[in-house]
Amino acid sequence: MAEVDKAFAGAIPALYDRYLGPLIFEPYARDLAGRLVGVEGRILETAAGTGIVTRALVQTLPATIELVATDLNQPMLDHAARKLDTPQVTWRQANAMSLPFEDAGFDTVVCQFGVMFFPDKPAGFAEARRVLRPGGRFVFSVWDRIEDNEIAAVVSTAVAAAFPDDPPGFMARTPHGYHDKERIRDELRGAGFTGIEIETVPLRSRAASPADPATGFCQGTPMRLEIEARDASRLDEVTDLAAQAIARHFGDGPVDGKIQAHVITAVA
Repeated sequence: MAEVDKAFAGAIPALYDRYLGPLIFEPYARDLAGRLVGVEGRILETAAGTGIVTRALVQTLPATIELVATDLNQPMLDHAARKLDTPQVTWRQANAMSLPFEDAGFDTVVCQFGVMFFPDKPAGFAEARRVLRPGGRFVFSVWDRIEDNEIAAVVSTAVAAAFPDDPPGFMARTPHGYHDKERIRDELRGAGFTGIEIETVPLRSRAASPADPATGFCQGTPMRLEIEARDASRLDEVTDLAAQAIARHFGDGPVDGKIQAHVITAVA
C-alpha cells in the first residue's frame, strides 16, 4: 500500500463524509449496527473515519453501551466529533496496529472498511484480539472486488484514462485490494480467532446525480492526492470526466449501482 493511501486530511474528510457517506458507507453502517443489537459492555471502533458507523451505533444501541471510537487520522476524528456530540462516545486518535488500550478491555471490536488500510493485516488482527475479552467478537467489513462495485469501477477507469502514462490505482489497490475470503480467514486464524463467519453482502448505492459520486471519489479520498501529484491543475477536469463516465453508464439523472462487501465476524 502506498503511503498516500492513508492520507485523509485537508478538504478530504468533509467531502468524504458528504458524498461517500450516503453513497457507500451508510448502507453498510446500518447493516453492521443491526448485527450488534443485543451486545453489552464496551465497544471499540477502529478506523472510525468521520464517524459514520459511530453514528449508526449510537442510534441503534442502548445508551448504556460505552463506545470508544478511534482513527489514525485526527482530522477525520475532528470532523466526526463535530457531527456527533454525546458523552456515550469517547473519541481518541489511535493506530489500529498498536492500540493504546489494556488487554481484554473490550467486549466487541468493530471496524468498517478500515482493515484494507492496515499495512500488516495479521498484526492488526492480533491487536484486535489482544484488546478483546475471551469470547468477545471482532466484526468488520471489507469491500469485494472493484468489479463488483459499479460506481467505483467506472470512476477508477475514467481517472486512469485521464493519465494513461501513469494511471492512479488507489481504488483497486487499497479499498478493493483485500477481498480474498480464504486469505482473510487464514489470517484471522493465525491471529488466534475462531468461529469465523464471512458473509458477502450486496447492496445498492444511490446518488442524486453523477456529479456527487465523482466528487466523492476524486476529491474525498486519497485518489485526490494521486491526481494532484500528476497535475494539480486538472483536479476539477478529471472530476468532470468521472462524472461524464458515470452519466454514460447510468444516465444523466439519479445514479443507482451495485455495491458489494464481505462482513466478517470472528470470536476471540
